[in-house]
Amino acid sequence: MHEFQVNVRAAIARARVRIKGTIQDPAWMIAEMIIPMFSIGGFILLYRALGAPASYSGFVIVGGTMIAFWTNVLWGMAAQFYWEKEVGNLEIYFVAPISRMAILLGMALGSIVTMVLRVFGIVLFGILLFNVSLNIVDPIAVAIIFTLTLASLYSLGMVFSSLYLLWGREAWKLNELLVEPIYFLSGFFFQIRGNVVVPLVLQFASSLIPMTFGLDGLRKVLILGQGLQSVLLEVSVLIAFSIALFVAAHYVLGYMENLAKKEGRLTLRWQ
Repeated sequence: MHEFQVNVRAAIARARVRIKGTIQDPAWMIAEMIIPMFSIGGFILLYRALGAPASYSGFVIVGGTMIAFWTNVLWGMAAQFYWEKEVGNLEIYFVAPISRMAILLGMALGSIVTMVLRVFGIVLFGILLFNVSLNIVDPIAVAIIFTLTLASLYSLGMVFSSLYLLWGREAWKLNELLVEPIYFLSGFFFQIRGNVVVPLVLQFASSLIPMTFGLDGLRKVLILGQGLQSVLLEVSVLIAFSIALFVAAHYVLGYMENLAKKEGRLTLRWQ
């Protein structure tokens, strides 16, 4: 029980640092809300020029807001251990009598708070500038899908963070390689699953990414006005992803930590 309390306090402390760091720079927060609207607005105008249904504009808004969480998983969480090693803080984390997953959980909690502010700004701009309307009939379904999507994403981020313990800058390159393919396969700006235009091979590949099911579920409950019954498949898959990735993160972090200790890669700066 004492160990659990210590890990909870460590997670809260790490979250507070990230939240305060963001709040102290309001200009950055404003930029994070405005800059994404250029690409989001471009897709909205394109769909309207092609005569697409009005729901497509809502699909783009939902995808644009979730991009914030995906990029945060890659750069704000998965890469964090690499940056901590570069400034010499990583050894402090490993000396402290706490779980590495508690540290990552704190990072995730702090990031979620700041990302929610960005999401609110993007949705607000989408409604005011492009007259995009939300059709929410089941708020509980929205909360469930949103929570499960974040749980699966940040569990995936924990798995990625283990790679930085061992590979250093090489894992940084992996981030660069993953950004655009994930944008495409997850369908941030268009529907992937069930789309007759998208080849079945790509639809199968997209099913291996939790974000795909999260986006599908959110679009159903936020834009199409559907309820919990219509997203039971997405809920089930996201629960499976969350559990599997969280368990995998626990074992992979431990394995990578032991391997990195044996090879002496935890305290070497500028690797």
